[in-house]
Amino acid sequence: MVAVEASEDEVREHLSDEVSLAAVNGPAAVVVSGVEGPTLAVGEHFKAQGRRVRRLSVSHAFHSVLMEPMLDEFRAVVQGLTFNEPKVPVVSTVAGVRRDLTDPEYWVQHVRETVRFADAVSRLDAAGVTCFLEIGPDGVLSAMGANTADGVFSSFLRRDRDEVTTAMTALSTAHANGVAVDWKALFAGSGARVIDLPTYAFQRERFWLESGAAVGDVAGLGLSAAEHPLLGAVVPTAGGDGLICYGRLSRSAQPWLADHTVLGSVLVPGTALLEMVVRAGDEVGCPRVVELNLVAPVVVPEQGGLAVQVVVGGAGGDGVREVAVYSREQGASGETPWTEHATGVLAPEDVRPVAVAGVWPPDGAEPVDVAGFYDDLSGMGLGYGPVFQCLKAAWRQGDEVFAELALPPAAHDEAAGFGLHPALLDSALHAIGLLPSGGGSGTRLPFSWQDFSLHATGATAVRVRVRSTGADSVSLELTDSEGVLVASVGGLVLREVSAGQSVSAPAVMDSLFRVGWVPAASQGEVGAWAFHDEVGDEVPPVVVLPVRTSTEDVRQAVHELLVETLATVQAWLADESDSRLVVLTCGAVKVVGADVVDPVAASVWGLLRSAEAENPGRLVLVDA
Repeated sequence: MVAVEASEDEVREHLSDEVSLAAVNGPAAVVVSGVEGPTLAVGEHFKAQGRRVRRLSVSHAFHSVLMEPMLDEFRAVVQGLTFNEPKVPVVSTVAGVRRDLTDPEYWVQHVRETVRFADAVSRLDAAGVTCFLEIGPDGVLSAMGANTADGVFSSFLRRDRDEVTTAMTALSTAHANGVAVDWKALFAGSGARVIDLPTYAFQRERFWLESGAAVGDVAGLGLSAAEHPLLGAVVPTAGGDGLICYGRLSRSAQPWLADHTVLGSVLVPGTALLEMVVRAGDEVGCPRVVELNLVAPVVVPEQGGLAVQVVVGGAGGDGVREVAVYSREQGASGETPWTEHATGVLAPEDVRPVAVAGVWPPDGAEPVDVAGFYDDLSGMGLGYGPVFQCLKAAWRQGDEVFAELALPPAAHDEAAGFGLHPALLDSALHAIGLLPSGGGSGTRLPFSWQDFSLHATGATAVRVRVRSTGADSVSLELTDSEGVLVASVGGLVLREVSAGQSVSAPAVMDSLFRVGWVPAASQGEVGAWAFHDEVGDEVPPVVVLPVRTSTEDVRQAVHELLVETLATVQAWLADESDSRLVVLTCGAVKVVGADVVDPVAASVWGLLRSAEAENPGRLVLVDA
């Protein structure tokens, strides 16, 4: 028996006297069953097209022609049983309609014929059923049913989960969706009792006014409409060719923001800041984000909102522009300072190769069980609501993870307004935790985006390939189901936060800061050392490489020195010496390199930082 990602019509032409259609579980989920060789060949045919194919661990080829030799004996056994009318209505999976379950012949057909699970779910959906409870050893049917109907699916049992907790969760889910649960029968003999609730009855009906993100006629204020869910208006800066994009963030204007919490606080995901920066870059012909550093979290208040500015500077000689993102409380006085949340550099788009469709997932990739994945993230302080729970399947191969992501249907219409919905891109980052080096007890958040380009807009589902490029850095490639490139991230650096660190609003954090002098811990004796240009045949334990810039043309000097330094470092690391190289950089190198005033210097600086992370015992970068 082989499960195949294909429709019934696609598989039907491959059926024969040796291969039967065993089950139709969804619009693109079937099972074929029969003689081993021909049945496996059908699976290989679809696997070559990049479809998911999985051989089932079963003892027999059920619901196939190979069942026919036992039907007569099975019929004789079933005819000797006593049948009673069912007490609840039953929808058959044999033909997708109600059948006489007291007829022994029905059960004979059930052994041989196709299990039409998707038809049964569709019939229930058409009959007005909105809540489905799976009673079985796991939640496999619930996952398949959700692809056919829009109702709520819940499972009484889940593999490797506490049975009582799982069953109570299923009952609570049913109750919350209008199903009458006999709680007295459930708690009989337990000593539980009914307690008083508030003095009015809950009617399960909301009357809160829904606030949209409309900004009115901005043209009447001398502005241009941004036509973006997070930004309302655009205005060019006076005396230059830069611009400012204005927006407002709140839980009412963008309800999906409440689905993203870190250590108990609702934070604007870094992907939303990236989305705003890309939109601002489009206005000036600089859609590529060379680098975007997230310097402070954006905390969404429970009431009210935040005024946001995305400020893009003038174009340099090579077309690059500086960009920064700021916010402050909506309605704050003119004296209230703006908080800087992100800084970076934009550049004109360059020509990039388009990804070519191939086998998905790649041959040899091992599937990763993602059941309970978001429960595990919650235990690490990362709370993701429905809009951000887009990770559906994943595979691992070496230092790479391959994952499939899909926004919930309720977010599809909204996705059309984004370049790439922040929840979908943020979910791509969730796959980082599935890398062999992605574990650990710490909570890691995006810190620095490097070389981000958006190639298609409005996606509701993507495939992502995540590759580890260092201890705390990855690259990402997002494609659609045909392998066409949607977005690419040359590098993403992560930083760890812990429950002891605050992610509160910056204004609150600032009030807690105090100056204090803390004795530095002893690093031990350095031992013998020498400057790099003085090293002879005998290499001391520590070698120092000063990197100095001239005061006349700092940018050009840093550009040349960083390239020269990278070559020296690469040659040093290629040697098998155990000595440590300490690179002393001046402030100008840090400013021009790390803050990416020069894009070439920024790329070289990133390579140096990656080399330092990958060679902790042999390379140290020190800002002198």
